[in-house]
Amino acid sequence: FLLIAPDARAAAMGDMGVATSPDAFSQKWNASKYVFSTTKSGVSLSYTPYLSRLVNDIGIGHLTYFNRINEQSAFGASFTYFSLGEIEFVEDEFSTPLVQKPNEFALDLSYSLRLSDQFGMGVTMRYLRSDLKLNTGGNDISPASTFGVDISGYYQSEEQAYNDFNGRWRGGFALQNLGPKFKYDEGGQDNFQPTNLRLGGGFDFIFDQYNKLGVTAEFTKLLVPTPPVRGTRTEYIDNNGNGQYDLPDNDPTTTDDEFISTEENYIIEGQSQDVDFVSGIFQSFGDAPGGGKEELQEFTYAVGLEYLYQDSFAFRAGYFNEHETKGARKFFALGAGFKYNVINVDLSYLFSASKVQSPLESTLRFSLTFNLGEGEYTEF
Repeated sequence: FLLIAPDARAAAMGDMGVATSPDAFSQKWNASKYVFSTTKSGVSLSYTPYLSRLVNDIGIGHLTYFNRINEQSAFGASFTYFSLGEIEFVEDEFSTPLVQKPNEFALDLSYSLRLSDQFGMGVTMRYLRSDLKLNTGGNDISPASTFGVDISGYYQSEEQAYNDFNGRWRGGFALQNLGPKFKYDEGGQDNFQPTNLRLGGGFDFIFDQYNKLGVTAEFTKLLVPTPPVRGTRTEYIDNNGNGQYDLPDNDPTTTDDEFISTEENYIIEGQSQDVDFVSGIFQSFGDAPGGGKEELQEFTYAVGLEYLYQDSFAFRAGYFNEHETKGARKFFALGAGFKYNVINVDLSYLFSASKVQSPLESTLRFSLTFNLGEGEYTEF
């Protein structure tokens, strides 16, 4: 759930936000953008129905607050809650149903610092709790919890004059969900957090004081080990030194090779995932069984457009692409935004472009932002 876009603005541009212009939801994508906000502080909230074509009680709620302390620093806090609804277990027609309500949540705190006129960095601390394992009578089941860290940076140039328009460059990066593995019970499997790297850049075409068009592209890679290709290995000793493994033929005049063992679940290609999260990050750049070609397939990319009129109306469009062998998520997105006084209302809609349907297809998503102290800071 940490990889799902909580806000309609980012969703409308193809699930991107590391290098887009600052807004209240920057906590999710790149907290360092807060020190470039022209608003003193803000509160934002959103709710995203999930799998809405199948059920009506699964969804993600998100609440964020940020405050720009001064010209150089800002802090933010957010809470994300993912509910998987109610699941009933019934033993027979005479039993009372056992109702389970699996859920996950994350609590974030961030601090960002402006290191120069055009560049800032941010650090986000996160507490995670995942209560997904269904307790149907076991005694060793408990919610899993861990912590994570984000490290991010954001660059925003000064407004520059070109022949027919003014323009501004933007760039950003974020290392997200850096933290130890977790498990749901004492003897259970260790699970990696969805550690990922985001890189993005964009340009704002400022045609006049009323019209602006922002173009942004973003690349993302999951920094966890790639599952290896496994199979069965049978081991022999080459007794006669002929370079071949000769099976026993019951002929005492010949020298047969000796059978040692058969090992199931043997790694044929790739590397073991039994490493800590730090080693997993470095390993993730070179452990794909298919080599460099498969490593490149593990990158997703998104492109997005945002047209603003008088900073009061926005129209957005985006495209997201993931390789067929790595999840096959491909979709187009459209959205709009409206501003009235201190309130921003954003909405988005997703169109799947893959044979694998998105859980968010045919879902209209809304987010709401309250801007407090707008215009208190200026950017040139």
